[in-house]
Amino acid sequence: MSGLIGKKIGMTSVFDDFGNNIPCTVIQAGPCVVSQVKEADGDDGYAAVQLAYDDKKVKRTSRAQQGHFEQAGTTPKRYVKEFRDFTNEVVLGDEVRVEEVFAEGEIIDVLGVAKGKGFQGVVKRHGFAGVNDATHGQHNRQRAPGSIGASSDPSRVFKGMRMGGRTGGARRTVKNLRVVRILPDHNLILVRGAVPGPKGSYVELYKKK
Repeated sequence: MSGLIGKKIGMTSVFDDFGNNIPCTVIQAGPCVVSQVKEADGDDGYAAVQLAYDDKKVKRTSRAQQGHFEQAGTTPKRYVKEFRDFTNEVVLGDEVRVEEVFAEGEIIDVLGVAKGKGFQGVVKRHGFAGVNDATHGQHNRQRAPGSIGASSDPSRVFKGMRMGGRTGGARRTVKNLRVVRILPDHNLILVRGAVPGPKGSYVELYKKK
């Protein structure tokens, strides 16, 4: 399997063999259920394995989704994701665990949805410095964007101008994170560094190709 679905639990730190304190993100990775297997010579036209994670109430699941998970012999799940590159053979309804996919010391990529910041100005969104000087007639201009374009030529604002707007809440991938520790009894994986998203958010873990 080329990846796994998990949930960000929080952060902690562990000590290595040399006494160095390593900051780690704790992720509850799996167990995931194989909810669908697609084959290249089938109706789908490509090979992929669909994994499902985290139980969901039946009354909050549509009839179509209920039938989809019943074919796999599992309860409804909240998060479903396809993984194209997989090496080991899987069967519909199989349970994939973290120790079967990743190993300690391995380098992986983690994808998640960053924290949403709402509508933000240019100072917080783009790191503008602002005026930083309240003297010489300046009034309420410390965090203003300043001029955004000329008037007569080209008489418009160029596309891509850095201005205020909604910040965060986008899919982000942090690459080359090292797996520090795997706790199979608790389905936990500790990766060095930070990953996108708040506590309790879903993340996708990918093996390096």
